Amino acid sequence: MSTAMRRIQTGNVLSAFGLGFTVPYLYVYVAQVRGLGSGTAGMVLAVFATAALVLLPFTGRAMDRRGPMPVLAGAAVCAAGGAVGLGFASSVLGAVAAAAVLGAATAVIQPALATLIVWCSTPSTRTRAYATQFFLQNLGLGVGGLVGGQLVDTSRPRSFILLFCVEAAMFLVLAAIAGTVRLARPVPEAAGAAAGGGRGLRALLSHRAMVQLLVLAFVVFFACYGQFESGLTAYGTDAAGIDPSSLGVALAVNTAVIVVAQFLVLRFVERRRRTRVIALVGLVWAVAWLVAGYAGLAHAGQTAATVAFVSTYGLFGLGEALLSPTVAPLVSDLAPSALVGQYNSAFALVKQLALAVGPAVGAPMAARVHGPYIATFVAFSLAVTVLALRLGKLLTPGQERPAATAPSRVVAQHLPEPLSGPGALPEQSVGPARVPESVS
Repeated sequence: MSTAMRRIQTGNVLSAFGLGFTVPYLYVYVAQVRGLGSGTAGMVLAVFATAALVLLPFTGRAMDRRGPMPVLAGAAVCAAGGAVGLGFASSVLGAVAAAAVLGAATAVIQPALATLIVWCSTPSTRTRAYATQFFLQNLGLGVGGLVGGQLVDTSRPRSFILLFCVEAAMFLVLAAIAGTVRLARPVPEAAGAAAGGGRGLRALLSHRAMVQLLVLAFVVFFACYGQFESGLTAYGTDAAGIDPSSLGVALAVNTAVIVVAQFLVLRFVERRRRTRVIALVGLVWAVAWLVAGYAGLAHAGQTAATVAFVSTYGLFGLGEALLSPTVAPLVSDLAPSALVGQYNSAFALVKQLALAVGPAVGAPMAARVHGPYIATFVAFSLAVTVLALRLGKLLTPGQERPAATAPSRVVAQHLPEPLSGPGALPEQSVGPARVPESVS
């Protein structure tokens, strides 16, 4: 990695570590520790997930005009303020307001980091850069959750204040790191060269491949991530009889599969077309939902149901490891250099919308109609496969397999001038020998 990329990835893992400290315990903190009730806790979680929908439409334009560094630094400082506010919130209004600030700021951080990765990578190195980002995010969230779990005590509110203060410190470190990154702004392409004319939102909406990718992204996040902590857990407890400790094991298995598999599958991903890999993810997730159906509907016994349910989360983790080096880099490769921020913000907005709609649709179905719930999300997973194959028809070879289509760089090896004078060899016409340059 370059120095700039190392700093960006360091900030990425630290912010994920801070989020992992608090997000898993946010419901318990608001409902029980602060005594504000389950209704307020649900409102806080909803506001945390949806506040970004108001801010993200304006974030991309700010990044394209002023650069992603000031946007990232400002969002990190706001996130730190929101974390401290939640730590000391003792009223409904205070908790909801702090959750709104924290949720909006953390959602803005993601497209800012993605834009920075684009600025200091090339199409051929971008796949690994995004894979590293996803790996570090999950590692940070997992380690943060484990460490935070050892510190929290529902009988001691100060233990939660400590967690939120640590989270705030991580965001301030991210802001400081963002202030040290120095990157040259990419040279803008001709307006509309890559997106069918126009600028900004008009250019994005006229870009067929990008619009179809956004539709695909919504289905991806709705069918998987939007169910993790809502519909799928409700289905596991109601239909499969999974106890809370097994839910924790399932989430740990999901994170472990991602951490172990991420770089093992990377070479497989780089050698194949991105849309074919995304199509494979849809098939893997369809199998995961069928396994979940077995856990809750087959009446095969508690042990078998628990193993099947935990395996579902492992299969989802495998799909996530395949997905991370494909979808996010493709967004950046489709974007004109002058609109990278707006394309990444549009992607983040669609993701956030899916994460907000997913629980609202999935949780009631999972609690009441178990069979139709599984059938619905098997269908959505297969839709991922269909949409990915359709998207492949709109992409260029360079967008599908950037590592395979990157031009080989060569250098000329200069031979010594032929000797002149007595005893010299006859002069021969010798061209420069072209020797491949090693590329890391």
